[in-house]
Amino acid sequence: MQREEALTIVKQYVKNPNLVNHMLAVEAAMRQYALKLGEDVEKWCVTGLLHDFDWEIHPTLDEHPAAGAPILRELHVPEEIIRAVLSHAEHTGVKRQSLMEKALFACDEVTGLITAVALVRLSRSLYDLTSSSVKKKWKDRAFAAGANREEIASSAEEFGVELWQHVDEVILAMRTIAPQLGLEGNLSPEN
Repeated sequence: MQREEALTIVKQYVKNPNLVNHMLAVEAAMRQYALKLGEDVEKWCVTGLLHDFDWEIHPTLDEHPAAGAPILRELHVPEEIIRAVLSHAEHTGVKRQSLMEKALFACDEVTGLITAVALVRLSRSLYDLTSSSVKKKWKDRAFAAGANREEIASSAEEFGVELWQHVDEVILAMRTIAPQLGLEGNLSPEN
């Protein structure tokens, strides 16, 4: 499946711009890791892009992402990608086996925390954000309370990357699309 086909699915099922941005951020992180690890970049990107495509139509854990899987099958999404989408949610019981599945799980939750930290900075930008800033906010459980820190830490470990290196890697990935995400703030990429 090509990215454009996946983007068509996203546009059909997702109207919330913040959710689209989240999916784009996860896609960017998946691209970064696929390139770094010599994996299939297109497949990893499509997986990142599609992982939450059904959240608006199935906004409960009982439904998401399991109820979305049949839709993806009808749209001829490869089973390997569907399995990864199912495995990114702990409650589905689909055990993560492949490196791509582990990468998706590791990239999902952390993008939200990184976005939240970027938005409270004076610059409102990813361009000057580092893992040390995220680490400072990590300790404040009231900040971005919806970001499951235990899941972020355990998913990085499962993926085989050190947590703060992982955060830096995802920040670098998200910087590549900062304008699209609305996270360039008052800085330019050269700052």
